[in-house]
Amino acid sequence: MRSLFLLFLLVCFNGVLFWGGEGRVPFACDPKNAITRGFKFCRVNVATHARVQDLIGRLTLQEKIRLLVNNAIAIPRLGIQGYEWWSEALHGVSNVGPGTKFGGAFPAATSFPQVISTAASFNQSLWNQIGRVVSDEARAMYNGGMAGLTYWSPNVNIFRDPRWGRGQETPGEDPVLAGQYAASYVHGLQGDGAGNRLKVAACCKHYTAYDLDNWNSIDRFHFNAMVSKQDLEETYNVPFKACVLDGKVASVMCSYNQVNGKPTCADPDLLRNTIRGQWRLNGYIVSDCDSVQVLHESQHYTKTPEEAVANSIRAGLDLDCGPYLAVYTEGAIRNKLLSENDVNRALANLITVQMRLGMYDGDPSTHPYGRLGPKDVCTPAHQDLALQAARQSIVLLQNNRNSLPLSPTRHRTVAVIGPNSDVTVTMIGNYAGVACGYTTPLQGITRYVRTIHQAGCVDVSCGGNQLFGAAEVAARQADATVLVMGLDQSIEAEARDRDGLFLPGLQQELVSRVALASRGPVVLVLMCGGPADVSFAKNDPKISAILWVGYPGQAGGTALADVLFGTTNPGGRLPMTWYPHEYVTKVPMTTMDMRPNPATGYPGRTYRFYKGPVVFPFGYGLSYTRFTHTLAQAPKEVSLSRLQALTNSTISNQAMRLSHVDCNKAPELGFHIDVKNEGPMDGAHTLLVYSKPPSGRWSETKRLVGFHRVHVPSGSKQRVKIGIHACEHLSVVDMFGIRRIPFGEHELHIGDIKHSLSVQQLN
Repeated sequence: MRSLFLLFLLVCFNGVLFWGGEGRVPFACDPKNAITRGFKFCRVNVATHARVQDLIGRLTLQEKIRLLVNNAIAIPRLGIQGYEWWSEALHGVSNVGPGTKFGGAFPAATSFPQVISTAASFNQSLWNQIGRVVSDEARAMYNGGMAGLTYWSPNVNIFRDPRWGRGQETPGEDPVLAGQYAASYVHGLQGDGAGNRLKVAACCKHYTAYDLDNWNSIDRFHFNAMVSKQDLEETYNVPFKACVLDGKVASVMCSYNQVNGKPTCADPDLLRNTIRGQWRLNGYIVSDCDSVQVLHESQHYTKTPEEAVANSIRAGLDLDCGPYLAVYTEGAIRNKLLSENDVNRALANLITVQMRLGMYDGDPSTHPYGRLGPKDVCTPAHQDLALQAARQSIVLLQNNRNSLPLSPTRHRTVAVIGPNSDVTVTMIGNYAGVACGYTTPLQGITRYVRTIHQAGCVDVSCGGNQLFGAAEVAARQADATVLVMGLDQSIEAEARDRDGLFLPGLQQELVSRVALASRGPVVLVLMCGGPADVSFAKNDPKISAILWVGYPGQAGGTALADVLFGTTNPGGRLPMTWYPHEYVTKVPMTTMDMRPNPATGYPGRTYRFYKGPVVFPFGYGLSYTRFTHTLAQAPKEVSLSRLQALTNSTISNQAMRLSHVDCNKAPELGFHIDVKNEGPMDGAHTLLVYSKPPSGRWSETKRLVGFHRVHVPSGSKQRVKIGIHACEHLSVVDMFGIRRIPFGEHELHIGDIKHSLSVQQLN
């Protein structure tokens, strides 16, 4: 954070924001307070909008302005406490933001796998369950005075470039996967929405086209992302749209970068017209921290700070994470760049969310979730879910000669080697809190067999080979060898993008030397968020198996050991493409185009458009058993004339144009698939469904339109239904950013089955 913001935090943290120990935060609208008891905004039987307007009407301009920043001031004369809006809950309650702290009765919270890992489960119900647990613990900590109720999570940006240090925070490279993750996790965090109430308020970030932090002397504070209308509609905005329309998220955060020359936090087309206009956000829009300051001082988009504030608020910004709105809004009004009504509109959006959270409903202990406390944090059930999530997230990338699972009777001694073999904090990635406890890979494996441990490298940078000899000796003495290699936050993190895709330092040499020395099967385990080029390991006959565990959370060691020894059958799939290192030598991180350009040799991005060599493809993952698919029921055609009657659409140029369409009103096409487990072990299988438009003028690239994870016992079968929405899943986006459904034969790839679906204009 910048120095001005830090100074502002120090000045404003005057004791009303945090209350120690198990004490309850003082609350607004205390019925025992004779002064506030009669205020209209405290009456729960009054309509929310009327309560909001009553409160705004009682505030002075100066008070209003100081409520437009993340560390909102207390207003004692109205019985209103100071409030810190900035808390984080990316994959567990985090203390990254100033709104949450650990200590006293709340020393820790359940730490789930990093998002890129849980995305690999392709399990929507799991994402929702994690959200529910995280919000239980968040509410409990709020009741104990240790946390807020507004959480700036999840991060749903597209993992566009494999070097991005924050790719680990995202659900991966596919917009449909990211959108489904966003909606599922947000629903879990915010509750069932009964009575328009919120359990906690989630926030989808960073809107939009934000996926570069610091690469080749270009940082996020100065980057201007040049994005076509086609890519914005088809890729970058898709998860945010799903967040708002399907997830009903209470907040969206705009990003540091510019998009096509305009800072996102000051662009009315992106904020007021799209988020609030087209998508109808019921909530508030917040800046990434110091973004308003950045657009003036770093990007020089405005001549004065007052113009920066005015442009942002008028564009649709409601809350500033940072001091600029508090410091310069009054001057903007004085200079007639802004009106008090503009401030009132922003404030109404903020207070409405607080009302929905119950923050003006009196004693929190009498409300839903008001009795949650220390006993509801780090419970056995919550920690078991963290373990289940880690198990479901592990991806088996290679298993030559069925080397896995290992056998405790045949592999009685296992050498556990590598810089990530006995780590704790590394397993929880970034934007994490304090975990309830850890099981490291070494500890997990030791529960099954005798182990010999050698780190091989001091850390993941692996700058020397002094320890290689001891690692080789360990491998010679063991019946099997497990190498736990990869990255950590010193290599990939916020403000830290990678230069290349090879394992750092001398890790590759360590792996190869240990594999050569080993007298038993060798398993390479990769603990990292972003992909790594491990082609050398794929091609090494001494390396039997490769597993990717991402950053597996507090129970990562247990989950890994369970997969290694067959207690758990791996069923994860890669949520991003693993490119060869050569790819990033040809592609600047600053190029936002998704599609290839044959004229320049630009290869395109993600599995949808890049068709070159890969180390491992998107959606890839093996199992210890064998699954087959049979298409039990599937439509063969769909009539566009019926869709036109149901939606606001026009038909022209061999396609139906969709505009402002509610796809939920369009008919769903039901596909029923029998998934049979023909192998020796029970297991979970993820069925992926791709759609490919008719050949001709449209891009013939296939894209993910649906997925379903199902558990199938050995020797049995399960029927899976996947719904395909015609206007959402069969449409393409043209160069002008307009969605259309092409006429003709659409090809659906359902597992290993290809099915033709005829889309025609029938009268």
